[in-house]
This record gives sequence, structure tokens and C-alpha cells, in this order.
Amino acid sequence: MSEEVIVVKGNGVLRGTVRVSGAKNSALKLMAASILGQGRTILHNVPDISDIRLMGEVLRRLGATVEREGHTVIVDTSTVDSYTTPYDLVSKMRASISVLGPLIGRFGRAHVAMPGGCQIGARKIDMHMVGLEALGVQFTVDHGDLLAETPGGIHGASVLLEFASVGATENMLMAAVVAPGRTVIENAAREPEIVDLANMLNAMGAKVTGAGSSVIDVEGVPLSAMHPCEHTTVGDRIEAGTFLVGGALTGGPLTVEGVNPDHLHMAIVKLRAMGCDVTTGEDSVTISRTRPLSSIDIQTLPHPGFPTDLQAQFMLLASMADGVSVITENVFENRFMFAAELHRMGGDISIEDHHAIVRGVGRLQGAPVKSTDLRAGGALVLAGIVADGQTQVHRIEHIDRGYEDYVGKLASLGADVTRRVL
Repeated sequence: MSEEVIVVKGNGVLRGTVRVSGAKNSALKLMAASILGQGRTILHNVPDISDIRLMGEVLRRLGATVEREGHTVIVDTSTVDSYTTPYDLVSKMRASISVLGPLIGRFGRAHVAMPGGCQIGARKIDMHMVGLEALGVQFTVDHGDLLAETPGGIHGASVLLEFASVGATENMLMAAVVAPGRTVIENAAREPEIVDLANMLNAMGAKVTGAGSSVIDVEGVPLSAMHPCEHTTVGDRIEAGTFLVGGALTGGPLTVEGVNPDHLHMAIVKLRAMGCDVTTGEDSVTISRTRPLSSIDIQTLPHPGFPTDLQAQFMLLASMADGVSVITENVFENRFMFAAELHRMGGDISIEDHHAIVRGVGRLQGAPVKSTDLRAGGALVLAGIVADGQTQVHRIEHIDRGYEDYVGKLASLGADVTRRVL
């Protein structure tokens, strides 16, 4: 059976300017939110990646029409007549659970297969359910399907989330905007993608305040008050952070455009602490390095803490630094699978519970490796760029889930990287 791989010849070059795509983690939820618009919603700056195509198919199965023109996606949900999402799609992508909130908001019920997706942790949906139950939703689980009903209708409520879960915050938000009364979500996720979703919901007629803080306030409006809108997706801070790590590895200078530097504040703090020079513009970040990389301690935390989605990239960076770094993963339990692949390239990483002790080795050797998840895949390609010899990255379907034209963008910065069918 043929397999497509990414082949990297280490030349240690990444310099120039690259523009990041719209945020995957935002665009997926904006597409789900269009269900509440009951009409033709136009979304700009949507990345052309496999996860977005999958979400488009989920919406089509619900009865919507989805069209793409370049980086604009038009979703017409006026014809949505189903509240059931099929397992064959949901099992491929966790983000498809985000249709749960808007389906409840529109139909008062939802029938959603329990989600699957990548291997980086159980990522249970208990918190989604607890939050929505407070709004009057009743759940039953039947043969792997989640059945949501609202026998007494939905209503506003005050909810304290046990953990600042992005998915739970988003699902609650999309149901609460059409729940009569006031909803207060405490310990809400503060990610920029939450702000992007709230901005779009408000453009659709919702009344949401406080997004981006730990307390979000929603004044419910009737479903009939919600309408389609036109909205531009925020830039992808994780894609931007990945390219900035590439610039840190090679010395750059490398400029990333199309991202708000404030969304990368903690990553920029850590890059500077490791010896990089970082300057920011209104929607750009430039990185260069002339000094050796210094070791670092990192703890992943919900935003505005250090993002778990940049942990693998910084583990690679720590492997090239002087001294010993400690990386603590507080968000996903399986996110250190990347370490075993980096070992194959000469990395020196030992795992103790949710801590990774990374001893800087200074040099890596090219080797055949495999993407264990989306961000690990992106990091392995970067590792190949600074490794001696040739690296072959397998299971690149993970990379295609979240990085648009990753190989093309890296090649435009001088890397010797190609896609090849074996």
C-alpha cells in the first residue's frame, strides 16, 4: 500500500517571511456556530486543511450546504433539518462534538456520536455535559451515542467549570446564547479562539460579554433573533508558534505574519528566555538568534499560560539547548509520545509521570520517524531541518489536519523538504 511521507534533508535554513492561516481551532467552532444563524454565513480566512473539510461534511450531513472559494467558506444552514451526527465522521475528529451546543440551541435536542480523534488523551466530555445540564439539558448515552433532550426547554444558569475547558466553554456558549434568561460561565476558558467565537455570535445577534476573561456573561435571545453574518477567522497562533520555533532553531531571521502577538505572549516570553531576539508588530512577530540556546522550564496550562499545543515544538528546542530543561504537561496525559520519536533522532529525554527531563544534545541525526499527533508531526519536520542527513516523517495525515501547505511554506523559507509517495 502506498504511503505519502515528508522527506527532509537537514540544511539548517529557515529564514524569510511566512503568512499563517486562520486558526483551525477557531474556524471549526465558527462553522458549528453557523447552525444558529439559520441562513448563509460567510467565513473568511478559513484554513484549507483536512479537519475543516471534515467539519464541512458533518454540516452537510445535517442538511447544510458548504462551499469554499479560496480561503472563504460559505455555510448555508437554512436547510439544516437533522440533529444527528454520524459516527463515521465524529470518530475521526473530536472537534465535531462542538455541534452539540448549537444543535441543542436550534432544535432543543441533539444526537451525537461520542467523539474520537487524536491519541493525546481521553479528553472526556463530562464537563460539556455538566455545563449543558445546568441549562436544562438531559443526557442519555446509548450504544456510544450521546442523546441530548430538553423536555422543559433550556434556560439561563450560573455554572462553575471544574477546569477551564475550551470545548465545554464553547458548547455552553453556543447553547446559552438562545437560552431564556442570563447565563454566567465561571472559570471559562480564556483562549483567543473563545473571543473569536463570541465576536461571531454577537455579530449573529447574541448578547455575550466577558469573553477572554474567566467569567463570561450571556443574556439569552430568542432563536428567531439570531441571523447569519460575515466574519473573519483570527490568525492561527499555534501555526505561528511552530514557525517561530523553526526560526529559533535555525537562527532566522524569520517573520510570521497574520497573527496577533498578544496571543503568543507566553511563548514569546519563553523564546526570549532561551536566548532569542523577538520583535513584534501589529500582526507580525520576527525572531532571530545569534547566541546558543539556553535551557528552560515550561508548564503547560490553559491560556494565558503556556499552550499544550506548543509543547512538542519546545521540547525539540530544549533538545538543542545547553543544559537540562524540564517540561511539565498539565493538560493532556499522552502528549509525551513525541519524545520517543525524538529519541530516534538522538534526543535525550526521560519521562517521569507528567514531567519530561530534556538534556540538550546540540545535534540531531536524520531518521525515519512518525507523527504521533498533529503538533508532534509539525515538530518532527522542524527536527529534520536541523538534523544531520535525511529524515523521513510518516503518518503525515496528522500534519494535514492542522497545517495548510506546511511543506510549501517551509520550502519558501529555504528548507529542503518535499512530500513523496512511497
